[in-house]
Amino acid sequence: MPEKIKQIAFGPVPSRRLGQSLGINNIPPKICTYSCVYCQLGRTLKIKTERKEFYDTEEIVKDVEKKVEKAREKGEIIDYLTFVPDGEPTLDINIGKEIKLLKSLGIKIAVITNASLLTKKDVRKDLYKANWISVKIDAISYEIWRRINRPYKSFKLYKILNGISEFSKRFNGYLTTESMLIHNLNDSEEEIEKIADFIHKLTPKKSYLAIPTRPPAEKWVEPTVEENLNKAYQIFKERNIPVEYLVGYEGNAFAFTGNVEEDLLSITAVHPMRSDGVEEYLRKAASNWKVVEKLVEKNKLKEVKYKDKTFYLRKIQTTSPSP
Repeated sequence: MPEKIKQIAFGPVPSRRLGQSLGINNIPPKICTYSCVYCQLGRTLKIKTERKEFYDTEEIVKDVEKKVEKAREKGEIIDYLTFVPDGEPTLDINIGKEIKLLKSLGIKIAVITNASLLTKKDVRKDLYKANWISVKIDAISYEIWRRINRPYKSFKLYKILNGISEFSKRFNGYLTTESMLIHNLNDSEEEIEKIADFIHKLTPKKSYLAIPTRPPAEKWVEPTVEENLNKAYQIFKERNIPVEYLVGYEGNAFAFTGNVEEDLLSITAVHPMRSDGVEEYLRKAASNWKVVEKLVEKNKLKEVKYKDKTFYLRKIQTTSPSP
């Protein structure tokens, strides 16, 4: 029997990837196929692999419809309805039906998945109905994958990667990937190159390099350092992968506000800027290099080297909770 319905829909909330996103929490906390060391929701309470009905489909749809109606009454824009629950969304056996029913609202559907169940044909078939999909690819090496994602014991990484590949061949929507980079775990040049080589074959519309920005499940987890984050970006670019950072900067990303400091921090939170690019920007903004020196001195901007070139990116913030 499905569980008693709770508040399923939340938001809309601003998302750099999805604009104004109304979230759909279709999985009770915290039921997942993984127990990732960096998960902001903590350790997985129940590691499951079998799909089932958690909430009644009709009630899920009604809850979302109600939230959409209220948002529209207030004049709020919703760009996506996003399945982003407290667990793995594809464990919901009715997700395909829910996507189909919710499409009647005339809003695009997004699903953020760890991709572990894309080995199943029925899961791939369900997600083909969505407009935007994000798949997690944190590692290609088996031992690193086991350490970072802590999957269900019987899972096989090669089968999951094959499932992602199969899905990418038939999915006609907007496919993105997300790779969470953890210091001294999956941020070596060798592993990043393996990840990039695999993602290149998927031809995603966008590939995000992420770091933990909230307290993780395990206290020892630290985000990769700026040098490795920049190295990962350059390795992806060398393979012509459309790559961006997803580092949690709560700023005015992509916007040119007229405030040179804010703009530099916004731009470098999305991608690194080479020194000549920074100079060109400062020239157009009628500013000078002292702005950069000031941001570096304040520990807001980081200077890193890659292949004899100098890059600037926003300083990574610690994930440790406040005492």
